[in-house]
Amino acid sequence: MKDDYPITLLCEVLGISRSGYHAWHGGHRDRRATRDRYLGKCIDQAFDQSRRTYGYPRMTLELRARGERVGKTRVARLMRDAGLQGRRRRAFRPRTTQSNHDGAIAPNRLAKIEAITSLNQVWQTDITYVRTDEGWLYLAMVMDAFSNRIIGWAFSSDLGTQFVVDALLMAVNHRGGRAARQVVLHSDRGVQYSSARFRSQLAEHEILASMSRRANCYDNAKAEAFFSTLKIELVYRTRYVTRSQARCSIFEWIEAFYNLRRRHTSIGGISPVDFEHQLTTK
Repeated sequence: MKDDYPITLLCEVLGISRSGYHAWHGGHRDRRATRDRYLGKCIDQAFDQSRRTYGYPRMTLELRARGERVGKTRVARLMRDAGLQGRRRRAFRPRTTQSNHDGAIAPNRLAKIEAITSLNQVWQTDITYVRTDEGWLYLAMVMDAFSNRIIGWAFSSDLGTQFVVDALLMAVNHRGGRAARQVVLHSDRGVQYSSARFRSQLAEHEILASMSRRANCYDNAKAEAFFSTLKIELVYRTRYVTRSQARCSIFEWIEAFYNLRRRHTSIGGISPVDFEHQLTTK
């Protein structure tokens, strides 16, 4: 209330001395400064461990998980003062897939699902490309849409069908085979997903194919969002001389960071591995 009343008057009303008030106030400032310095060191460490990608919302979750009682405003101020800034997501630009082929087109089963409520209910799959000095490297991945975990992935130097099959088989093996039965696997209308080889694997493992509507990539938005995160947090920050270097870098990012450590706000601010562990524990 010192902005509204003289400090002398306030001290008289509260029955304290002015010297006592000033001693307390000075100590309060010192304690706050000490706390800020301590939190600053914690933030520096956590920012490096996040691969210098976390903004203040995820950083706040990280500090709280470490037992620190801290608010978003304070974290934002300390990060701003230290010049630390998370990687900003670029505007989402819909991309359509070339679907002028004679392969089979599956119905959009995903559109009929009101809510994804469990693991192995919906998987989503897609392909992206990464530039290297040797040429393009293509990545196919399979994600569990409930936990955001990448459960299958494979690389290729060309856009043949085999690497999308390899990513699918990795996902099936990761989930133990039986769990894949009756899973809805959603993809775009790319020729790889319409090929006889890919469809035969779906049939063998009793997986239900689902494909996006023509010229509408929003149906597969989770897969698109994953690739956006991968490129913003890793690929755009790295020059890859060889395809082998890119493979190792992306593999390590997926398995050691994205799945295991990266905090996802859509699943309660924890990693996909921790989210699945909580589910299996329950």
